[in-house]
Amino acid sequence: MAAGARAVVLREKDLPRPRRRALGEAIVPLLAAVRGVLVVASDAVLAGELGARVHLAAHDPPPGPGAAGGAGRSCHDLASLGAAAREGVAYATLSPIFPSASKPGYGPCLGIPGLREATAATRLPVYALGGVLPVNAGDCLRAGAAGVAVMGAVMASPSPERATRDLLDALGAAGPEA
Repeated sequence: MAAGARAVVLREKDLPRPRRRALGEAIVPLLAAVRGVLVVASDAVLAGELGARVHLAAHDPPPGPGAAGGAGRSCHDLASLGAAAREGVAYATLSPIFPSASKPGYGPCLGIPGLREATAATRLPVYALGGVLPVNAGDCLRAGAAGVAVMGAVMASPSPERATRDLLDALGAAGPEA
């Protein structure tokens, strides 16, 4: 957040629920201070308790009515993107765009052509995920993505703040037309 990120996904699915909730409660005021958004992965109840959005995995059941701020959905192809739009989510992530060390075995990689095709086929805001780095983040915007979502590029970095700044700089350099 110090580097400019304004959305954080609480994805610690391996934590016991009380610890996950405590972590969320610690993050909420930090995000509120920068007008940011907390997104909770796969737990609509916890998202509601924290006043956060929920992001649903590809296999999670559809969101209930009134999901705080609009639910999101993980998608991996055009068919799942179409299904997400029909179930009424507010946005989708689409992955993998590029090879990813964080989630090996997902694929095939859609690449920029696949991302461009997907964004043209839906009205949903689509966030590119999977192997997104500063060198390709701008290409994702130019292909129609509403933004990018990252895990490994920030989490594996010796300086998560620097990695975040580099990504945001690359997105900014893509220009307002992106």
